[in-house]
Amino acid sequence: MIFIFVMTGLMTGCQTSTTSQSPDLYDQLGQRSGIAVIVEDLLFLIVDDGRINQSFRGVNVEQFHRLLTDQLCELSGGPCHYTGRSMRELHADMAITDTQFNALTENLILAMEQNRVPTGAQNRLLRKLIPLYPDIRNL
Repeated sequence: MIFIFVMTGLMTGCQTSTTSQSPDLYDQLGQRSGIAVIVEDLLFLIVDDGRINQSFRGVNVEQFHRLLTDQLCELSGGPCHYTGRSMRELHADMAITDTQFNALTENLILAMEQNRVPTGAQNRLLRKLIPLYPDIRNL
């Protein structure tokens, strides 16, 4: 958690304020198709990450990809609608640690960097995800 706030604070401090002329977040992420590619790259990073890959064993990868793509699409202002379970319900029995939460966030950042998402857009998406932290960690 601390990593998220520190990184977001550092990155945000380097950004200029947004104007009405700047592209919206959904467009900067590449719309739904771009978000789907980011999520696909994130899945490959999860598989290679020993800190979190065991938590994803047995997950229906196709469903996970679709739901996370829809969730990020909706959060970024796109026309998608997330139809999955609430974050609290979904993570209730998982006992997610800060290390695991941060590892997934690091991998999301890497996936966005691999897809040349501008740092400002990365920060804007992370700011939209931070409020989900208490539900994912079940605090």
